[in-house]
Amino acid sequence: MIATVYQEIEQIFRQAFSNLGIPDSVPVVLQDASKPEFGDYQVNGAMAAAKTLKMNPRELAGKLIEQINSPQIISHLEIAGPGFINIKLSDQYLAGLLADGSVLKVNDDREHTIVVDYSAPNLAKEMHVGHLRSTVIGDALVRIYEFLGNKVIRRNHVGDWGTQFGMLTAYLFELNQQENAAIELHDLEEFYRKSKVRFDEDADFANRAREFVVRLQSGDPQVLALWRQFVETSLGHCQEICDRLGTKLTREDAVGESSYNDLLAPMVSRLMDSGIAIDSEGAKCVFLTPEELGSKDETPFIIQKKDGGYLYATTDIAAVYDRVHNLGADRLVYVIDARQSLHLKQLFVVSKKAGIASPEIKMEHSAFGTMMGEDGKPFKTRSGGTVKLIDLINEAIERAETMIRERNPEWSKEEVIALAQTLGVSSMKYADLSKNRLSDYIFSFDKMLAFDGNTAPYLLYAYTRINSIFNKAGLEREEYLGKNITINEFDEHRLAVHIAKFAEKLLQTAKENYPHYLCGYIYELAGLFMKFYESCPILRSDVSDDIRASRLALAALTGETLKLSLSLLGIPVVERM
Repeated sequence: MIATVYQEIEQIFRQAFSNLGIPDSVPVVLQDASKPEFGDYQVNGAMAAAKTLKMNPRELAGKLIEQINSPQIISHLEIAGPGFINIKLSDQYLAGLLADGSVLKVNDDREHTIVVDYSAPNLAKEMHVGHLRSTVIGDALVRIYEFLGNKVIRRNHVGDWGTQFGMLTAYLFELNQQENAAIELHDLEEFYRKSKVRFDEDADFANRAREFVVRLQSGDPQVLALWRQFVETSLGHCQEICDRLGTKLTREDAVGESSYNDLLAPMVSRLMDSGIAIDSEGAKCVFLTPEELGSKDETPFIIQKKDGGYLYATTDIAAVYDRVHNLGADRLVYVIDARQSLHLKQLFVVSKKAGIASPEIKMEHSAFGTMMGEDGKPFKTRSGGTVKLIDLINEAIERAETMIRERNPEWSKEEVIALAQTLGVSSMKYADLSKNRLSDYIFSFDKMLAFDGNTAPYLLYAYTRINSIFNKAGLEREEYLGKNITINEFDEHRLAVHIAKFAEKLLQTAKENYPHYLCGYIYELAGLFMKFYESCPILRSDVSDDIRASRLALAALTGETLKLSLSLLGIPVVERM
């Protein structure tokens, strides 16, 4: 089934290549036209094909054009430069695509079961700014995969096990004795700091903490109850933030490291018995070759320490086993900091080598860079401490509230607060998603809340402006979806082409896990609509009824495309700004 305009055009040219004896190994090389006045797409494959056939590229391009007979899709073909072929789509073809609404209905090539590992805070502390990127990028990918018809399983791989929980449960035990636990647990960051001070300065407490680690790992009921009390409290803090950010994560999606405890020993045995892991000075390690890793790093993948303790590597292998064998995943996506690249490379290689994940299972690291302060350094408080994510969210909302009040002094307090909640969080999320996830970026409240440029306020304003056209005319935008569209003007054509490319841009986003592709698409969509609105009057009295109806239909579909695209990024639209 042909899902996109891109695929349809590529298939037409693939057949033309085949008709001229050009082997399938030579790509068509179809891409967007470099300038809209040249066309809508461009084929660049004639140059490589000409080398294969030992022909002049422009001559071959001419012969390819002679093979194309699709007037219902392509209205014009033109040779440019050394052998590029510019393609203009038929206005009638575009009108048909847009009128039936199929351009916004996209499916993946087949249904996949995708496990997305994202957010993943350490429950010993509160979520901080470092968790923002994983949480919002992962949530956007989840929404896009689901929209494309996949079965998506969210996994918030929280850190809820390890030696630090001996210290925390020992401190909680003391507080329960004093009946101060509820008060202290309100601020987990302070709770952790106080327990660490006790551990460092009180030898008796430190010994008790170590004892609690042993008791926790051996299943002692009293210490397990304390651990559950702490973990539940911390999960409540995390869920509050996920809800404030408008993510799809729920408490059920939080599957901690402790969930895999029963699988750890079997995984170590499997790797040792197969000879993949070996004993190295008492520790059990996997040593991978440069060829296997694709790098010269010789750091071993340690799955069990000399003292018998397990590590993140062991838990991660167990998680792969669970996700593949119990959840039936055929694609595993890890939305994790780029600094974990080596660890994940090792995990993927070891999992495939041990047969825990079969060769056809896709394992992908959707790495991301660091969020920096305006000084160009990692984001910190003025005192150099870690910024709590909840504090960042609250400040974004407060700044949005101030800005809205200044722009709309006549609004009620309730109206201002309602919009500020959406605008503050959406601006923060979009500022992150619109950047190439591999890049470090400067976090700036002023830039992300601006009404110009590639920002959430600009795009939300564009949506409200479209709705205002219908409100002014006393019409409902939804009533014009699916209505006939006639394309006569250049800016109508450009806007229609861009809407028609929605499917291919979304599939590219899902394939490569880059949400900024979709952000770029909707930013350009908003700009094209503004040009269309300026050059193609809609409600003016001298516009005929038929043209007005057509342009209203095009405006309605633009609004729907904006709304859908923003929703796939986890950003709700607003009715007025």
